[in-house]
Amino acid sequence: MYHPARHQMTSSAPKSKSLRALFWRSEILGVVYWLHGEGLGDVVDIDLIRQYLDVDAHENLSQYLEMLVADGSLVLDGEWYALSERGLADGEAQLATAFTDLVRPVSNECDDQCWCQTSAAEAEACARARSRRAAAAEPDAGKARP
Repeated sequence: MYHPARHQMTSSAPKSKSLRALFWRSEILGVVYWLHGEGLGDVVDIDLIRQYLDVDAHENLSQYLEMLVADGSLVLDGEWYALSERGLADGEAQLATAFTDLVRPVSNECDDQCWCQTSAAEAEACARARSRRAAAAEPDAGKARP
């Protein structure tokens, strides 16, 4: 029998156990990495994580925090959690992945065969090349104005 109060789920969290574990691993690492990167805390407790994730008390985050400690992503000191070297690397990779689409060129600027469609570094190089071409195409480019 289903008891809503006992199994209340966050609307965006998956329902299956394994996907929930991946979801919360990503969410927790993301917020702890963000807090660390913004200088808001090198160590955090579960209440701060709950606050920034906007998670109610019915969601059992402690089990996911324990998993992160067990896999070496977080270090536990009493009630405080800190990112390990692995957690820092995972958090950085996760943040870079989250913003990948924002560093790509605007749709239709290049064709689907352009390398900038698959690499952030190539997207930046492609954008610089387009910028140079656009500047060279302007009739008054590089001329001093009276």
